[in-house]
Amino acid sequence: MSALLEGLFNGISIGSVLLLAALGLAIVFGLMGVINLAHGELMMLGAYSTFVVQNVFKGFGSPFFDTYVLFALPIAFLVSGLAGLLLERGVIRFLYGRPLETLLATWGVSLILQQFVRSVNGLLVISLIVFCLLFFGAMKVLSRRLDWERIRSLAIGITLPLSLAIAGLLGYLLSFNSVLAKPWFSARNVDVTAPAWLRGGLPLPGFQMPYTRIFIIILTALCLLGTYWFLNKSSWGLRIRAVTQNRQMSACLGIPTNQVDALTFALGSGLAGVAGCAISFLGSVGPNVGQNYIVDTFMVVVVGGVGNLLGTIIAAMAIGVANYLIGSGTFALIFGSVEALKPLTDFFTFFSTTSMAKVMIFALIIAFLQFKPAGIFPPKGRTAEL
Repeated sequence: MSALLEGLFNGISIGSVLLLAALGLAIVFGLMGVINLAHGELMMLGAYSTFVVQNVFKGFGSPFFDTYVLFALPIAFLVSGLAGLLLERGVIRFLYGRPLETLLATWGVSLILQQFVRSVNGLLVISLIVFCLLFFGAMKVLSRRLDWERIRSLAIGITLPLSLAIAGLLGYLLSFNSVLAKPWFSARNVDVTAPAWLRGGLPLPGFQMPYTRIFIIILTALCLLGTYWFLNKSSWGLRIRAVTQNRQMSACLGIPTNQVDALTFALGSGLAGVAGCAISFLGSVGPNVGQNYIVDTFMVVVVGGVGNLLGTIIAAMAIGVANYLIGSGTFALIFGSVEALKPLTDFFTFFSTTSMAKVMIFALIIAFLQFKPAGIFPPKGRTAEL
């Protein structure tokens, strides 16, 4: 019984991590229909933001270090949300209604973000800031001309390479400074140290409930409640649901659909940053940390039903619990106590590794989608027609 209870708790904690990671994806993919393969890298940005905040608070001493999580969570949300906003404004907005191009574009962005984390340093940041000031500043000034539409292509063709050349030249001139040229993170993994109040666990008969996983479960519940309140009780949530149901009618009623798209994408990306902050306490943080969760989060959204928060919750918990109970050998241990169930014990023993458990979960999901291809709670009404 203690093994079963421990397995259920660990499975729920894994399901909470998946739910927290899938919550932002459920908004972006479910409500907007955008297949964002860079969602894992947005989680990575949240994890690295937590690492940076931790290092800053280390210099303040022990009492202040234990509070860094309270600052890391909103900062991770803002960093990933801003990155998602830039992604939507710079790439996604031109690809709505074209899922294949969106998939390829976001995949390219995910590779860029991974390489950016590996090679980012002071030189790169300065060069990017100079380029943005020159290019976007020039676009802002030139857009005030009356003949802007006529000269737009020519202006971009001149200012873009000129801004790149100036930023590149500045970066080359500063490259002799060893301090600026030193990578901030490099390709190595970094570790995030949990504060004192998240270390240890709650002792129970037969096992212990780690405080870190309890914190992630509570954080997931708070994010879920906040997302539900925002989408169902706030004015912008009402606008998001209106645009999701009928974009043309919403635009006719005066709802700024472009702003709604940007806000929705920023919200989903910010939640990915919070998920990145949470997973940073479970293991090392590296450029590929988001890739460990992207497939599972898509499975959660698809199985739960596109755009349905309740279905996302049920799917995340079911996948998390099943994954742990099978992969940890808990099922094999339980059934092994009964001699008549030896064939079943041998079956679960064969799948009692992390990789083989994922294979079995994939097979179960494929079988489930044969009967319920739209997920547990399929879309209804106009949403089903999109």
